[in-house]
Amino acid sequence: MEIRLNGKVRAVPDGISVSQLLAELSLHPQQVAVMVNEEIVKRDRHAEARLQPNDRVEVLTIMAGG
Repeated sequence: MEIRLNGKVRAVPDGISVSQLLAELSLHPQQVAVMVNEEIVKRDRHAEARLQPNDRVEVLTIMAGG
C-alpha cells in the first residue's frame, strides 16, 4: 500500500504500524514525533496505530537545544 510520508509517496507493507515504520526508517521513537492525518500519535500507541492506504504521515525529529 502507499502512504504519504513527509510529503512523498512511499510504499509500505499493508497494515504496518507506526512503530514498524519507524524501525524501517531506522528512527528511535524517543527522538521523533509522529503525526498521522494531522493528529499526533503518542509513543505509547505507536505499536497499535496501524496505517491505512493514503494516510498522511509526518515524522518530525526532536532536536535538543544547546
